[in-house]
Amino acid sequence: MAGGKVSARQKMINLMYLVFIAMMAMNMSKEVLSAFGLMEAKFAESNIAASETNGALLDDLITKGKEKKEEFAVPANKAQEVNRISDRFFKYIETLKADLLKDGGYVPDTETGKLPFEAMDKTDILDEKWFTGDRLTKAGQAVMAEIEKYKSDIKAVLGTDVKYKKAIESFDKRFNTGPVTNKEGKKIDWLDYHFQGFPAIASYTKLTAMQNDVKVTEANMFNLFLGNTLTEAVSLKKYQAIILADKSAFFAGEKFQGKVVLGKYANVTPTKLTVQGTEIDVAKAVDSSGAAKLDFNVGNVGEHKVEGSFTFLEDGKPLEIPIVGNYVVVPRPNSATISADKMNVVYRGVDNPMTISFAGVPDNKVTANANGLKKVGNGKYNMKPSTGTEVKINVSATLDDGSKAGDSKTFRIKDIPAPTGFFRGVKGSTKMSKSGVAKGSVKADFEDFDFELPLRVTQFDFKVPGQPTITVNGSKLDGRAKAALNRARRGQTVQILNIKAKSNGPLIKKISPVIIEITN
Repeated sequence: MAGGKVSARQKMINLMYLVFIAMMAMNMSKEVLSAFGLMEAKFAESNIAASETNGALLDDLITKGKEKKEEFAVPANKAQEVNRISDRFFKYIETLKADLLKDGGYVPDTETGKLPFEAMDKTDILDEKWFTGDRLTKAGQAVMAEIEKYKSDIKAVLGTDVKYKKAIESFDKRFNTGPVTNKEGKKIDWLDYHFQGFPAIASYTKLTAMQNDVKVTEANMFNLFLGNTLTEAVSLKKYQAIILADKSAFFAGEKFQGKVVLGKYANVTPTKLTVQGTEIDVAKAVDSSGAAKLDFNVGNVGEHKVEGSFTFLEDGKPLEIPIVGNYVVVPRPNSATISADKMNVVYRGVDNPMTISFAGVPDNKVTANANGLKKVGNGKYNMKPSTGTEVKINVSATLDDGSKAGDSKTFRIKDIPAPTGFFRGVKGSTKMSKSGVAKGSVKADFEDFDFELPLRVTQFDFKVPGQPTITVNGSKLDGRAKAALNRARRGQTVQILNIKAKSNGPLIKKISPVIIEITN
């Protein structure tokens, strides 16, 4: 069909077909562009209406938060945070739309304010700005980063509260930016799928639609905060009785002291209060916050239950809310807990960290004394023994009733171990070239010692077979030692011995030597 000579008449017919098809495409394109424009206008109107509605909801929440702080303060704060995050993201999308109009040279009609929908057919504006090959440009990456930030910020406001689980799931679906499968079954990046290759009016409309999603999210959140809060505030069945003890455990013979309250401190006075089978005077026990103070003997050592009930009047009928709790009574302490954080002994001349406490007694009522013992924090001490072979630590505690309790423990005192000599990071014996020995430095360190005690080498002896021993000051070979080293033969061993070092603490024991076989 492609071969042979085509007549002039056939050429004309073919050209007319091409012109006809192009005209149809142009007309269809204008209709599609106009349709996108009408959709954009609808979204824009909806956003204006949603802004007014959302503003009213937010004002309502803020007012309720001031009038009924117990029920609405937290939801009102969350709503204001959602509003701030949404407003910022909404304005960011507005800058994307403004840039799209500016880059395309599209100007709204001065009389009607409408955009030139049918002229907004360019596809290269965002294609060149957001995409490069199969990747996103920095501008495209910035767009995705802003979307992800908006999503994470909104979810951070909701937190992990289970009552917001469905709202978060709905929000994730609305702003799902995961890869999209096209009609050929290929996965396409979200931004690429929705914006690359589309005419300007389509992209502009999609951005306005995203703004509408922001307004819908905001409205859903505000209604969620109002709805959940109102449900909890209307019925006392949403509350639970909670026991708040002054402390988690009590000594035998003490009185239990604490509070039993309704969740969220419902400011509602009960008609009756019963605890441990005894009816309590409501007028004396319940304070202005709705909390009822408890005061009764705790009983013997062991675990005990607190049982009773709150009775309220709701809808003209008595509503009973059970009180269920427990507490533990422990014996009075007669021994202290004293432990060395590092090991079972203490080392002379260094700070040995220790933890000293008394069971059931706060730190400010515990006193510890011993030679070399110094308090450095809450229950934390440093023990720095000097002379002797043992040290005794005495601990005393003042109990809640004013009585005293005491205990003591004795620790063995040991000298710090002897350090190990190192040359170029090697201990004991090794092989090395003359040049390696000449460049090396002598160091000393403690092996398998749990304390930080830096050492500084001040002197060592350098011995080459057949030559006098040379005493070197410092940690590196001096000129005399290097001269002796140069006279050493291959296979001979040189010794670094009588290493001396200093520390900021105790005296240092004899340091082990290093023996080096010369390899050249």
